[in-house]
Amino acid sequence: MSGAAYARDMTLVAILSGAGISTDSGIPDYRGPNGLWRKDPEAEKLVTYDFYMADPEIRRRSWQMRRTSATWAAEPNAAHRAVAELERSGAPVRVITQNVDGLHQLAGLPARKVLELHGTAREVVCTRCHARSPMAEALARVEAGEADPPCTACGGILKSATIMFGERLDPVVLGQAVSIAKACEVFIAVGTTLQVQPAASLAGLAVDNGARLIVVNAEPTPYDELAEATIREPIGTALPALLKRLAAGTGP
Repeated sequence: MSGAAYARDMTLVAILSGAGISTDSGIPDYRGPNGLWRKDPEAEKLVTYDFYMADPEIRRRSWQMRRTSATWAAEPNAAHRAVAELERSGAPVRVITQNVDGLHQLAGLPARKVLELHGTAREVVCTRCHARSPMAEALARVEAGEADPPCTACGGILKSATIMFGERLDPVVLGQAVSIAKACEVFIAVGTTLQVQPAASLAGLAVDNGARLIVVNAEPTPYDELAEATIREPIGTALPALLKRLAAGTGP
């Protein structure tokens, strides 16, 4: 059987991606040895819902953080491109991402095949009327001098369309992620510490339903003992190589 034919015959490949997949694109992770929260614990307040809603100064600082975010200059790296290439080969692929950077889609993966568990940094949402609009428009207003731009529809407080600390995940998106974890044949956890719930539990759920678990991460995770393979090499080279082997039917 050819590699392309093998890829088409796969039942489903689920990829849970975390911050580690985007570090090669210049976006820092959060909980790694050099992560943002370890370097500046105060920064966590800028993405905590209660602090954000209660304190205009926190919101002003948050907008400045968004304005200078590494996300806007980031490009998909070899790992993102490899996932998109696997999908183009005919393999049924679904990405469940903890990231908000949109790099999977920019790499060419169809948006309908990406579940953004923690939302997207590329849009803003009004906390009052729930209207959504592009982040670029809000940042242009900040550049023009609005320190804390309100919603143009109702005057409510705007926030990034990401899930802040203290907010619940979208139950519809989470439900879809659970369904994918239960249905997949292979579950790859890449660039994630598998410590943040409920996303991390998807790995165990996949194994419970018969999937092969592969962990690609620099540091050990709580789910390594359930994995068929754990790969510690750099993600930018390890994931493309792994996905090529899977597409060829030669295993992890």
